[in-house]
Amino acid sequence: MTQPRTRRDVFRLAGASAAGLALAACGVQGQKAAPPKADAVADFWARQKKNGKVVFANWPEYMPEDKGPLEKFKADTGIAYEYKEVIQENAEFFGKADPVLRAGQPLGYDIVVMTNGIQLQHMIALGYAVALDHSKLPNFQANAGEKYKNRAYDPGNKYTVPYTSGVTGIAYNTDYVKDDITSIEALFDPKYKGRVGMMADAQEIANFGMIALGIDPEKSGEADWQKAGEKLKAQRDAGIVRKYYDQSYIDAVSKGDIWLSMAWSGDVFQRQLAGEPVKFVVPAEGGTIWTDNMLIPKGAANPLDALMLMDYLYQPAIAAELDEFIQYVTPVPTVQDLLREKAAKAQGEEKQTLEDMVNSPLMFPSEADYAKLRSYTPLTTQQEQVFNPIFQSITQA
Repeated sequence: MTQPRTRRDVFRLAGASAAGLALAACGVQGQKAAPPKADAVADFWARQKKNGKVVFANWPEYMPEDKGPLEKFKADTGIAYEYKEVIQENAEFFGKADPVLRAGQPLGYDIVVMTNGIQLQHMIALGYAVALDHSKLPNFQANAGEKYKNRAYDPGNKYTVPYTSGVTGIAYNTDYVKDDITSIEALFDPKYKGRVGMMADAQEIANFGMIALGIDPEKSGEADWQKAGEKLKAQRDAGIVRKYYDQSYIDAVSKGDIWLSMAWSGDVFQRQLAGEPVKFVVPAEGGTIWTDNMLIPKGAANPLDALMLMDYLYQPAIAAELDEFIQYVTPVPTVQDLLREKAAKAQGEEKQTLEDMVNSPLMFPSEADYAKLRSYTPLTTQQEQVFNPIFQSITQA
């Protein structure tokens, strides 16, 4: 349970990827598809039939090794599955998918999982994601938390439903930092000069720069990005930042190479389970919430089977099985009660691990934490050309 996940081993967004930059330069803006009309969506789903198969493309380490939830789905529905861990990075995946979908060819997958951000925005804007029939998503309607039913990047969950979420906050090594870190300003404090880690991802550092200035990233514009860039550049020029990190930040914090850093919640929780002296906090000013989302790509061979599986994963018992393995934030709130019940019946190390999960704000953020969380800045292709250079000039200098 405490082995490092590979989910965050590489940069996730175009701001940290040459492939993503190349895509942004391709001018996908001019190829946007008009949103489908309601009658066209209804007609599409009326034509779909259960085919008895679904092909699920996901990130590594996002499904129990025994494929328990998928095996249960197969037993309950008679639908066979192929599960492929083929998504390693959003920009890379989109870079491969774009020419195929642009040519009107199928990807060969019925479900893909993508993080909210630049590439997911392109998938939706270009008409590459199938509009969902919510009448066929009763478990989602009944069991998804209200916070997951109307995200800024996909209002009304028209094209996506969440698979799992995580939080970007601050991690610090309690062997070296004796103060209780509560403010994002700790990352800018000269007393930690040379001992601070920041993300190399453009959208991640942009969010923290804006949040530190009291700016809501979801409502920000070019003037806000410039202000955030100036604050982050001053932090860098003062020598406060030791390095701009990818996944390797967590090892640096654990070893004491850096004392505090921007951090992803799931990474820290896994290190806490391993007994390492790392603490995680959502700053008082706020943090970032990101979500990995299931969608059905255009041309999918088995869309109805895919929709059935997406909804099946919203059964509380199935969602609990997934979350116990993934150890991120589930979109199904009742999972916490189910894991608490399981912990009460367990013994020894299993009992302690389950209790740690149930009580962890890294898996089950409080209402106060949720209130402080913001998503990434929604960007058009033209805005990317302004946004990315501001923050890349900081991390790549």
